[in-house]
Amino acid sequence: MIFEQFYLDCLSHASYLVGDQKTGHAVVVDPQRDIDLYLNRARELNLTITHVLETHFHADFLSGHLELAKATGATICFGAAAHPQFAAHLLADGETIVLGDVVIETRLTPGHTPESASYVVYEHAGDAVPYGVLTGDTLFIGDVGRPDLLVSVGKTADEMGHLLFASIQNKLLTLPDPTRVFPAHGAGSACGKNLSTETSSTMGEQRRNNYALQYTDVDSFVAAVTEGQTQAPGYFGYDAVLNQQNRPTLDEHAEPTQLTVTHVLDLRNAGTQIIDTRDSVLFATGFLRGSLNVGLSGRYAEYAGSVIRPDQDIVIITDNGLATEAKVRLARIGYDRVVGWFPVDQLADIPSEVDRASRLTALEFAERRASLSHLQIVDVRSEGEFIINHIPQAINIPVSQLGKRMSELNPAFPTVVYCAGGYRSSIGASVLRSQGFVDVSDVLGGFEAILQVQN
Repeated sequence: MIFEQFYLDCLSHASYLVGDQKTGHAVVVDPQRDIDLYLNRARELNLTITHVLETHFHADFLSGHLELAKATGATICFGAAAHPQFAAHLLADGETIVLGDVVIETRLTPGHTPESASYVVYEHAGDAVPYGVLTGDTLFIGDVGRPDLLVSVGKTADEMGHLLFASIQNKLLTLPDPTRVFPAHGAGSACGKNLSTETSSTMGEQRRNNYALQYTDVDSFVAAVTEGQTQAPGYFGYDAVLNQQNRPTLDEHAEPTQLTVTHVLDLRNAGTQIIDTRDSVLFATGFLRGSLNVGLSGRYAEYAGSVIRPDQDIVIITDNGLATEAKVRLARIGYDRVVGWFPVDQLADIPSEVDRASRLTALEFAERRASLSHLQIVDVRSEGEFIINHIPQAINIPVSQLGKRMSELNPAFPTVVYCAGGYRSSIGASVLRSQGFVDVSDVLGGFEAILQVQN
């Protein structure tokens, strides 16, 4: 058997290639949208990808099932409760995919979503102990999938939580302790609240250590797993729907069009959203007025999707050689409306359109707090981070909620934004500037630096 995990840090996303060396047949599970890594690896291993297995309709990224099917002719597979708008095989509970010696058994595990399925992998048919189980978003390392993401489409967290409990008890906890557990996400994903930094485990370890698996009463389980969930980024609903549709496929090699100065300014003035992908320190030295700073070095697609609507056209400002990467990473969440890109070094040609961003040291921030009684302080961390500790006067508006809650702030007041370390605060400050806030700063080093000054 060939079994490989591909982990995409910027989306905390794990996908898998499972193959049989004897027959050369393979499946890819929960693929990302840019698929060259699977095609290249399959070629290196002399494998033919025959199936694309999806554990569910993902909300946090746009899956690559259509791209892989187009490139390889592979059959797309979902659990039986799915209703895709494209050709797919719907797998019944217990149905197997035989690659050769390697056999993959379907276990329907609704709860995170109605169509969720897990895939039990056997190195040989008839093995008493499976090699592992691919759990998607049903079971994570240290957590379970949140059952509250479908409230917007008429499903209650309680009814989905009851389904999730039954799936875990009857379909996953029946697996032997040595069975390896391979989820679709790790720490940082908004699909759960307590995900481990580990990307695999065993059923025995999870049975002992996963807090959510300690409950034998369904109501206690639902209460525990729904408590304290962060608000999902705004693009989640968009992606969950798009993953069901027969949408256009991605050409991951096509570079976006390079734009002229005149074209960029015309597009900005017409309402096109400008994203500057530089590090926050470099962005602060000079940025195109109206642009948002979402750095490529961080969770770029996730935060872009938190502050930009999927129906907006986008222009990327970035360094030479990075435009295609910036486009592809947006495409991973289904943001395909990139109309072009503009080189950072050409900002020097339009000094009248370039502003500098105010960034305060923690000491400067402390001095400003002491001298300005009407200073508006915005904490753009998650609600959970805020509850643990925060500045008393701060208003907690997570980055993903800024657009909806802008009316809670006064654009005429001097405003300081902070996060944990400086990445999210630069995003938040740039959003406020783009909406007409006149005096906006963020704090270098974030809350950690603020605490050091206070201590």
